[in-house]
Amino acid sequence: MKSDYLGGSQTPPEHKDRWQTPIEVFGALDVEFGFYLDAAAEHSNALCSRYLTERENALAVDWESYGAIWCNPPYSSPAPWVEKAAEQCRVQNQPIVMLLPADTSVGWFSLALQSVDEVRFITEGRISFINAGTGKPVNGNNKGSMFLIWRPFIKPRCQFTTVSRADLLGIGAATLREVAA
Repeated sequence: MKSDYLGGSQTPPEHKDRWQTPIEVFGALDVEFGFYLDAAAEHSNALCSRYLTERENALAVDWESYGAIWCNPPYSSPAPWVEKAAEQCRVQNQPIVMLLPADTSVGWFSLALQSVDEVRFITEGRISFINAGTGKPVNGNNKGSMFLIWRPFIKPRCQFTTVSRADLLGIGAATLREVAA
């Protein structure tokens, strides 16, 4: 079996690149940014009421948005998504937050450093993404994660920050409890 970018994934091809961000992780960032658009989603895993699917080809269209943009792109080919996010931050005049593997050794990371305002590493644990086939969280992510954050109207500072996994999950869970109440 051919090894892929993430170290030889055992995920069936029909579910590869279709992992969902845990709602608690998204919720914590949504409190900070107020997302309007999910730029890389499917009907079954969209985290915003407005979203772009593979059929709409997010890499070929504008990410029209009236608020911040969330993007958990396919991990098999992040570079075009990084380029598109940098472009669309300027076009839409909205912040864009992208969730990607924390790997500073790859070309798309160097590409991101040319335009990103913030690189936020998730520390003290790894995210358990939601399996597209089962809808259940899966432990054992083989890489840490980070957020690439583009902000409009400022000269990109390329600052590095951290957030603990526990804080993300705690803030997200508290937000979900508030919404449910």
